[in-house]
Amino acid sequence: MKSYRIATIPGDGIGTEVVSAGVEVLEALAARDGGFGLAFDHFDWGGAYYKKHGRMMPEDGREQIRGHDAILFGSAGHPDIPDHITLWGLRLAICQPFDQYANVRPTRVLPGITSPLRHVSGPELDWVIVRENSEGEYAGVGGRVHQGLPIEAATDVSMMTRAGVTRIMRFAFRLAQSRPRKLLTVVTKSNAQRYAMVMWDEIAVEVAKEFPDVTWDKAIVDAMTMRMTLKPETIDTVVATNLHADILSDLAAALAGSLGIAPTANLNPEREFPSMFEPIHGSAFDIMGKGVANPVGTFWSASMMLDHLGEPKAAARLMRAIERVTADTALHTPDLGGRATTRQVTDAVIAAIKADNE
Repeated sequence: MKSYRIATIPGDGIGTEVVSAGVEVLEALAARDGGFGLAFDHFDWGGAYYKKHGRMMPEDGREQIRGHDAILFGSAGHPDIPDHITLWGLRLAICQPFDQYANVRPTRVLPGITSPLRHVSGPELDWVIVRENSEGEYAGVGGRVHQGLPIEAATDVSMMTRAGVTRIMRFAFRLAQSRPRKLLTVVTKSNAQRYAMVMWDEIAVEVAKEFPDVTWDKAIVDAMTMRMTLKPETIDTVVATNLHADILSDLAAALAGSLGIAPTANLNPEREFPSMFEPIHGSAFDIMGKGVANPVGTFWSASMMLDHLGEPKAAARLMRAIERVTADTALHTPDLGGRATTRQVTDAVIAAIKADNE
């Protein structure tokens, strides 16, 4: 029987609650399937670790998880620690050195959930947003000089490379090619950013020639927000830069009903390093410990993880269980307007997995 080693990094806030729920569901799924096993190694990195050690993860942290088959991540963010320290000290400290350059965020209206968009009942909003995850606006290039003086200056350089843009474009075109509509939208801002974003556009044209069966168009990022809210049915697969897709995918999750249900896969497609799977939502310290965090985003991320590991039947079984649970409004957590607890949703998903005979 195949067995997979999963590194679990709950991180901060509700990350501890939803990752714990995710492990329970995955264990139930492995037992139900019977064809594979899962071994979980827990790593207590994050804000609490920082307060003790002055860093978000050990110096050799990446080496500790490098040999795992996948990483299940919760959230990074602590009210007592500046956000740039928590993000660059943990999540980006894993994503970038492990070259997880393809951030994939599917969005659709799950059964039982109401989109805030008028006239959207479900099928009109079924998207996958591909985010370039290794460079661009989050390349980490820049600096500050003359700090504290009137002449202080700071720069953040959006750095794009031909290699980086080409590989994310090719990944997005392949993904669009695999979906029924074979439709891709390339998001840009080349009207104002006339160097890197113009190169982004030019490479899109070059890569598109490799995929003649994919229909594609281009959208300025600000116009894309309007299109997402007014014409969601015109969108299928989207590719955008690190910053643009970061913003657009949060909007997409909100339009689908809640950030609490949205998943993320940080992929190293070549599988030279483990890929990392996480819910979109943050650490949400305001609800930490109340038992009402929505675990669906983590469950959906776990389904993506199983698909990546080569267990598509188990991934599909988990998605069916998620949809059966969201279809029952009595099992909606407060972010969806309900009163259900994390425990109730987790138990219901496990019960749906055990009852699934497809």
